[in-house]
Amino acid sequence: MPRRLFVMLLVAASLFALPAPAAAKVNIALGIGDQHATMFGSPFYKDLKLRKTRYFIEWNAINQPDEIAKADQFVAAAKVNRVKVLMHISTDNINAVPRSPLPSVRKYRQKVKSLIRRYKRHGVKDWGVWNEANHRSQPTTRSPRRAAQFFEQMHSLCRGCTIVALDVLDQAGVQRYINRWFVALGRSNARKVRIVGIHNYSEVNRRLKRGSGKYPGTRRIIEAARAHNRTVRFWYTETGGHVKLFGTCDIARAANRTVYMFSLAKRFRRYVRRLYTYNWTPATPACDDVTRFDSGIVNPDGSPRAAYWVIRSRLKGFTR
Repeated sequence: MPRRLFVMLLVAASLFALPAPAAAKVNIALGIGDQHATMFGSPFYKDLKLRKTRYFIEWNAINQPDEIAKADQFVAAAKVNRVKVLMHISTDNINAVPRSPLPSVRKYRQKVKSLIRRYKRHGVKDWGVWNEANHRSQPTTRSPRRAAQFFEQMHSLCRGCTIVALDVLDQAGVQRYINRWFVALGRSNARKVRIVGIHNYSEVNRRLKRGSGKYPGTRRIIEAARAHNRTVRFWYTETGGHVKLFGTCDIARAANRTVYMFSLAKRFRRYVRRLYTYNWTPATPACDDVTRFDSGIVNPDGSPRAAYWVIRSRLKGFTR
């Protein structure tokens, strides 16, 4: 047996030996986000019997045939497999430098309106205004006011939709960003906010504890948003264990952090309603010299990593 396979099996077995979760389910639905329609054809994915997924799409994708073709394939595959898509608007350049220009409100309305029209008729009724609005790769990072204006536009465009009004990463300064966003939105519009998205990669992966200064971010995000709207609920729109992030490759660590991801969701079960872990398929082998980010649940060849077995074993404690 190859050494790598032996190590992976050993890790998976040790994870199954962890204490079993409580029998009673929490009211948190699990989904897996990805950018590839091939995910739905995986027998390992089918075995999970999930009913939710997340896909992020460039805000101006309607003018990009290649981007639209990929989104069409993803939505169609999800529909065939009876999986509900959260379609999340994002930048057209994921690189932090150079950052893409901030779209005007008029352009956002024009392009996003076309996307909503296209995919709503295929059953997409869950939408996110802007992916990870406070991150430096996003043009909204310095303008919570514009991010608030984008929410106003989507709220008027997408009647009958469930909208992730604000979506933030648990980084330093997140509370200030949330506060500025709500102030820009105004008190009357703040009442329209139903869902805030949380990307808590930092807390999940860095083992940061309360009292460490900058984190833990999950609680801080929840408290900052609820200070403006006590009825708001939260989705972990993007989270998961990192196999690699600008550093060493460690599949076992990613599985361990996936265990913690579920624990963190249960800790805030009073407020959290969905958990989307990201992602299913890595682009390249985890331990090459090129890959900077990898949180794949399976290997590039489709075989499951240890994190997959964690998800499979924890599903009994969550809804679909």
